[in-house]
Order: sequence, then C-alpha cells, then structure tokens
Amino acid sequence: MLYRIGRALFRFIFTLFFRMRALGMENVPTHGAVVLCGNHTSLLDPPLLGTPLKRMVHFMAKAELFDIPVLGSIISRVGAFPVKRGGVSRESIRLAVQLLRDGNMLGVFPEGSRNNAGGMGKKGAASLALKSGATVVPVAIIGNYSLFRSMTIVYGKPLDLSAYAAASSEDLEQATEAIMKEIRRLHTAYSKG
Repeated sequence: MLYRIGRALFRFIFTLFFRMRALGMENVPTHGAVVLCGNHTSLLDPPLLGTPLKRMVHFMAKAELFDIPVLGSIISRVGAFPVKRGGVSRESIRLAVQLLRDGNMLGVFPEGSRNNAGGMGKKGAASLALKSGATVVPVAIIGNYSLFRSMTIVYGKPLDLSAYAAASSEDLEQATEAIMKEIRRLHTAYSKG
C-alpha cells in the first residue's frame, strides 16, 4: 500500500518537475525474477528506476539509512533492505537471492554508489542474477534532475548471461562488463536523441 502511494507521488513529482519520460518498458518482464541494473548519479535514482513500472522494485540501501528514525521506517516498508558498505554482507546477499528466487524484481546500481563518471561495475549484480537465474534488464538514467528539464529512463532489452557461471570470478567480471557496456550504450544512444 505504502509502495503504491509512494510510486504515485513520485510519478507526479517526476512528471511535473522533471518531465520524466520512460522508454522500453515493454522490455521489463511482467512476472518472474528480474534484476534492473542502472547507472547511479543521484539519491533520486531508486524511486525513478521503479516509478514507471507496475511491479514493485526492491532495493538494497546502505545500512546507515535505516538508522534515521522516519526514513528507515519508510524505506523498510517500501521494500528496501540494508547492506553494509565496504564488505560482503552475507545476510543482504542471501535476502536478495531469496527475493529473486521468489520471483521479485530487484533494482541494483552495479557501480555501487553514485558516480557521475560512468565507472566500473562491481560484480554483485551479475552474481545475484546468475545465482538466482533472474533476467537482467539494463537501464540508463539520462538527465541531471534539474527542475523542468527532461529526465529519461530507458529500459533496455534483457541481457543473455547464460554463457557465464556464478562460481567463476572471471565469468562474473565478464558478465559485469557486459551489463555496464549495455548501460553505457543505452545512455549514449538516448542522450543524443
């Protein structure tokens, strides 16, 4: 309930103040496990990633946010769960894989944190997708959240990662690079249009 209210509120804000445009929504499966992998430049990226979609999107959020009295309660209720930064959080990974195995959608920013330079991706998104068998949908967020300027979110075609193995570090690196390459390609292709 709170998720739907929040999504409607963000849809209103993003459409009115940021002229949100969503492209490629037909590329996002309507059921089953999905990992949405997007570039990350702003605190507003998580709600923007999920706002155009009808399905609920779960997110990992840095653990410190859950310690903020009102914010922690709200983000927990809208499907976010904590992850400790700077190391492997086995509990967060276990929860993410279970959410995916249960057929949910997870939003992940492979860069790990906000990055304006289009940096290297971390292996977590690829690992989660390969361990759970989830479909990976690359997403490009284009724009800088300036009032009354256009923001575009592009959902790309699902990536085929079946050639990669979750247990192989080299495969995880290659799968991560494939994801990041497609995010960059979408960003470049739609930034010009």
